[in-house]
Amino acid sequence: MLITSYNPTELGDTLIAILRPDTADQKIETHQNVTRISDTATGETLGYNFFDVSKTLGQLEVNGQVHLTAEQVDQLNQLLTANDFEAELVVDDDPKFVVGYVESAEAHPKSDHLKVTKTRVSDTETVQIVSGSPNMAADILVVVAKVGAMMPDGLIIWPGELRGIESDGMIVSGRELKLPNAPQRPGALILPADYQPVGEPFDFKRAQTLFDA
Repeated sequence: MLITSYNPTELGDTLIAILRPDTADQKIETHQNVTRISDTATGETLGYNFFDVSKTLGQLEVNGQVHLTAEQVDQLNQLLTANDFEAELVVDDDPKFVVGYVESAEAHPKSDHLKVTKTRVSDTETVQIVSGSPNMAADILVVVAKVGAMMPDGLIIWPGELRGIESDGMIVSGRELKLPNAPQRPGALILPADYQPVGEPFDFKRAQTLFDA
């Protein structure tokens, strides 16, 4: 997993690279302009902060999530090696927002408002997602934020549980995707049945007019 973001207004010329979810006990190690954050218990890398990153990657014309190229990841790995860290960054070009099809939506055994869905996200992959959307039902086309997705508000989708039931991803609303004119209330974004094939990356550009009157 590799999730990167750049917010020069808040953090200056710093690239944040996230590899794993946060843990309670962390170790911080800084060499020159690179800081490694790791899990104290396992030693696994949780993420890196790359300071003065424009010296390595050039000017980043981004404010938010950064989708790095293979060349840029290689440049960061060279920077890690030069600073006595492991070159462990791997390109992640798997689409994280895809069109999904809800095959089933059953009542959560420990909740009166949650639904446990089986949602197809490709021809070969169906995931279990717990949803609190009041309009959740079987046989609808939706947008799925897969594990590793960064939402527009900065929330990262990790594997988790809701009331003891495993949930791998999130069925999202137009409001959560910050689409223009989206209803400002809870509820999954239900796409027209022929909007896009299941498993395709969600077309954010096309969706800018989805809620036009």
